[in-house]
Parts: sequence; C-alpha cells; structure tokens
Amino acid sequence: MAEQIWKTSISKASSEGTTIRGYNLEELTKKLSFTETIYLTLKGELPTSKQTKMLDAIFVSSIDHGIEVSSVTVARSTMAAGNQFNSSVAAGVGTLGKYHGGAIEDCAKFLEQNLDNNIKEVVKQSIENKKRIGVFGHKMYKVDPRTQTLFEIAKQNNIYGKYCKLAEEIETQLEEQKGKKLCINIDGAIAALILDLGFDSTLANAFFIISRPVGLCAHVHEEKTTEKPVRRLSESEYIGKENRKL
Repeated sequence: MAEQIWKTSISKASSEGTTIRGYNLEELTKKLSFTETIYLTLKGELPTSKQTKMLDAIFVSSIDHGIEVSSVTVARSTMAAGNQFNSSVAAGVGTLGKYHGGAIEDCAKFLEQNLDNNIKEVVKQSIENKKRIGVFGHKMYKVDPRTQTLFEIAKQNNIYGKYCKLAEEIETQLEEQKGKKLCINIDGAIAALILDLGFDSTLANAFFIISRPVGLCAHVHEEKTTEKPVRRLSESEYIGKENRKL
C-alpha cells in the first residue's frame, strides 16, 4: 500500500524559505499586521482595511472577561499546581465549550439555516419546544456592551450585513414572545460578524480561541509570579451526609 501524502494549501516551508498562502513569510513580516496575516492564513486572501478593522475589534473584544470565568480559573489552578506555562494555558483553552466561548460555531450554523425562514415562527417553535437558542442572554448583562460596540464598528465599516440583522431580529422576537430581554452576547455577535465577513461557519470558534489565550497568558503569568502554590477555593460548602457509620 502506497504511503499517503499529506497535502495543504496553507503554507510551505523549505530551505528556500517559507510561504503562507503563496506569500513569502519575510515579506509578510515586513508589510502586514498580525491581524491581516491571521485573515490571510484563515481565509486564503488578503483583507481590506475595513475587514482588518473589524477583525481587530473582534479579537480585542474577546481578549479577557475577568478572573471568574471557567477558562481563567482552570488555567490559574493548573499553574498553581506546579504545571508548565503552556500546559496551564492549554488547560484554560480546553474549557472553552458551549457555555463559555464555544457556542459561536453552533450559532453561525443556526443563522445560516434560518436566514430565509420566518423568524417569528422559528422563535415561537423554540419556546414551545423549550429549546434554548444559544448565544442569547448573559448572566451579567441585560445588554452586552461588547456586542453593541462590535455592531457599531461593523456599521461604520460596511460589515454589518444580513447575518447581523438576523441576529438582532431573533433578539427582538425573543423579547416580544418571552416578555424579557435576552441580549445577543459576545458569542452571537462574533458568529454573525464572521458570516458577514465571509468566513465559513465551521471556522467560527477559531476567532475566540485565537483571542482568549492572550488573556489566559496574562493570568497564568500573574498566578506564577504573585501567588503561592497551591491554589484552593476560598469558599466551599459541604452538602453531603454527616456522621455516617459503617
């Protein structure tokens, strides 16, 4: 059986140099920003200045959100237990899931599937079937200020399109039918924006994964340099049975 050959259209490294999507890496290093190069690597083509501005904003908006979130507490606890820097950051990234930073892809697919549907009916059915529409609602915010800022930047740069409009239409219908505000959170905003930027929905979670490790690195470094090992919960409550005998 012939050996299988690994193929890629992303990059090529040889003794003659390295190329990313066909562009010489040294030339990219001299002429492009990090965000522009991320866009090129993920999409295969160079971004416009407005696309770069939007992607910059997405990355900044997701860079950190406090010490209390799962990814940070896990990353810091891992460092406090005596692990390596990279392992601690990786542990934090590993916690990203559908309730913390990992719902973007599912939301993007939901928006794609319902772009031409009757949104009033879609929301009605979700409520009747007790099926939560992810990325709407936030434990801390009635209106997520990060979403507002991102949509404002999108409008200024002509990125705000059919998927952002759809997300806001769903938000309106949820409020009207449930009688309470369930805001578009940061995951929902990014989902709509990456679709309006022309990225594939299956790549959606990558944008949070690219941004959040910066915050995790800062937290892991702080834990390593300012806290004593081993980190323990400051408060806990035992709720099991007491004084049992064999």
